[in-house]
This record gives sequence, structure tokens and C-alpha cells, in this order.
Amino acid sequence: MNERKILFWSITVALGGFLFGFDTAVISGAEQSIQQVWHLDVFQHGLTVSIALIGTVLGALFGGIPSDRMGRKNTLFWIGVVYLISAMGSALATDWYSFLFFRFIGGLGVGASSVAAPMYISEIAPAKRRGRMVAMFQFNVVFGILIAYVSNYLLQDAGSNAWRWMLGVEAFPAMLYVALVLLVPESPRWLVVKKGAPEAAKAVLLQIDPTTAEAELKAIMASKDKASSGPALSLFSKKYSTPVMLAVLFAIFNQVSGINAIIYYAPRIFEMTGLGKGAALLSSAGIGLVNFIFTFIAIGFIDRFGRRTLMLIGSVGVIVTLGLVARAFYLEEFGSMVVPVSLFVYIAFFAFSQGAVIWVFISEIFPNSVRASGQALGSFTHWFMAAVIAFTFPYITATLGGGNTFMIFAVMMVLQLLFVWKIMPETKGVSLEEIGKKVAEPEKQVPAVEKVY
Repeated sequence: MNERKILFWSITVALGGFLFGFDTAVISGAEQSIQQVWHLDVFQHGLTVSIALIGTVLGALFGGIPSDRMGRKNTLFWIGVVYLISAMGSALATDWYSFLFFRFIGGLGVGASSVAAPMYISEIAPAKRRGRMVAMFQFNVVFGILIAYVSNYLLQDAGSNAWRWMLGVEAFPAMLYVALVLLVPESPRWLVVKKGAPEAAKAVLLQIDPTTAEAELKAIMASKDKASSGPALSLFSKKYSTPVMLAVLFAIFNQVSGINAIIYYAPRIFEMTGLGKGAALLSSAGIGLVNFIFTFIAIGFIDRFGRRTLMLIGSVGVIVTLGLVARAFYLEEFGSMVVPVSLFVYIAFFAFSQGAVIWVFISEIFPNSVRASGQALGSFTHWFMAAVIAFTFPYITATLGGGNTFMIFAVMMVLQLLFVWKIMPETKGVSLEEIGKKVAEPEKQVPAVEKVY
């Protein structure tokens, strides 16, 4: 097995996750200056900050189409070009409307990247290393967020156009990504299933591992032959109901944990507990650091313990910590720092489980013939729910109070624990073809999904 080559390909594609995280977080340092430059009212200001998220939802929804038609590699290349254009265009924008346009297309890149990058890595990674390699995408997302905060801090005194530098600096990693992605091969599974080029696929598989290339190719060919032996089925046909259910529920649970509400509104939450503004901002930065550290730790365990074990551990952890936060709000016990400490521990459990597992699991559970559209569905559900939670969180907390809000999140995580315990299959160390066959055809398995373990 050519581990160094596979690692290079995976790191290169995972760099799309870095751009994803950087692009998402960088607006936080520029939004106040942008509001002043173009004299934006409250509605315009909100649209300026959220326009990239709107693009992300759409990019995720339609990101599977170019991945199937152009190929995974070409799609990744053009995503890099979109990031580059967005960064330069946002930095050089001469009016509010052009700024909105360039931020919107950056959001399209984020959404499409969350479809194409994890899918590509899952399709070229050996089964026993697949979890670790796909999880590098999420690691790079949180690393990109952290670097965006550091970059904004370092550039804050760069004069009246500091906000332009904050946004434009993304062009440098984007150019590096565009150059490096030209060096990765096309996905062998796309070459067989969508392009009908088994010899080209074999050449890639030989680069990955000459000892297993023939067997891998035969398995991919068999999955294609089986998919094409009957009528063409859409993603929402009965045959694929199980992986669709798994992807949608996993993505929903990921967001009803409250993760994006906590990340987006951390300073507000900490100020609700009586912390001063400076302490609240410092605590928020600490959340970003904890998220980064425990995502890194999860990469080392996801192929050793398995996706399901991490999710069981994480579910219990977030239930307990969310319950402690809810209790603190109910009893108004804020003097002991229980809320900041509980949220730090919550982030650690989340990063170790859901944060690291989501893109791995969704990229694994669909058969080759519908993986792109399935990945797009999971990613769209994730981003749609992220937008809903981020939009409604201030209203819910104002209406129901902090205690009830965090108790709702805790109850949702109890439901997630039941989902993981009773329904979620283990995909550790199993080939994509075997997973696709068993998850997509559970009626032929006894018991239903357990033979995926």
C-alpha cells in the first residue's frame, strides 16, 4: 500500500475543508467595518453576514450534480477556483451588491466542498484507514476556523481597509489548493460507475495498493453491474430508504445538539450568565481551541474504536453537559462558572463524536451509484438545519429562557443516543461496496443492519 501517496491525496483534498472553515469564520472580523463602509441597516447587515450560509445550503443541495457529471477531481478543482474568485472579489468589492455576490458564491463553494471532498476521500481511502482520512476534512474545517480568528486578530490594525485584507488573504491558500488538486487522480469508483473506464480506475487502484487492486476493481464492477441490471432508481426509491434515513437523521441530530447556536452565539450565552464582554470573548476563543484539539484526538480513534462507539460516548457526554447548563439557568447558579466549564466539556464531547463522524459516516453509507446525490442530501440537511437553528436560537432563548432552550437540546440528544444504540450501523473497516450492499438492502440481512458491524 502506498500510504504516503494516499495521505498526500487526502491532505490535499482535505485542504478544501480548511478553506471551508476559513471562509465561514472570516466574516466575523470584517462585518462591523463592512456595515460602516456601506451604511447598512439592520436587515442589510444581517443579509451580509448570512448570504454565504444561503449559498452553502444551495451548494450542498446541488453539489452532487457536478460530482457525478464532471467527476470528483474536476469538481474539487472548480470549487477551489470559486474560493479564489470569492476571496479576491470580496476583498476588492466596490459596492454592497458585488460584495454580496462574491460572498454568495463563496458559500456555494463551502456547500459543494462538504459534498465532494469527503466523498472523494472515502472513495480512494483503504477501508481500514478511511475514517481517519475522511475525518481530516472536519479537522481542517475547525483548523480553518481557528486560523481565520487568528488572521483577523493579526490584521485588525492594518488600516481602514483591514477588512479587505481579512477577506482577501484566503486567496493564498485557495491558490495553493487549486495547484495541488491537479496532482490528485480521479476517483476510481467514479471512473467505473459513471464514466465506464475500468482500465483508468485500475491504474489508480494500482497506485493505492497493487496487492488489492484486482479485487477492488472486481467489487466496484460488480456493484455497477448490479445497479444497472434493473431499472434506474432514484435516490428516493424504496431500495435506498435505509441510507437516506440514516443520513437525514444523522444530519438533523448533528444540528439539534445546538452546536452551531453555541458556536455562533457563545459570547451572548456567556454574557447571559453574568460574564463581562471581555471574559465572554475569551471564553468563546477557548471553545474554538477545544473544538480543534478534540477533533484532532478523534482522528486517532475513529478507525480504532469505530464510528458507533465514538457516537455512543459523545451522546452521553453532550446529554450530561447540556443538562448541567440547563440546570444552571433554571437555578440561576452562575457564580461557579458551571456554564462555561460545561460548554467547554460539551464541545470536547461533540468534537470527539458528531463533529468527527458526520462527514465520514454520510460518505460511507450510500452505494456507488447514488453516493454523490446521497452525500448532497446529507450535506443539505446539515446546512439547512444549521440555518434554522442559528436563525431561531435568539428567539427561542428570549421566549423560553436559557434553561428550557438547553433542555430541548438535551432531550434531542437522548433521542440521538437511542438512534445510535438501536439503528446506526458500524462501518469501520468495511469496504464501500459491502456497506452499500448491506445498508441499501437490509431486507436480505438478518438482523436488519447488524451485519455491517
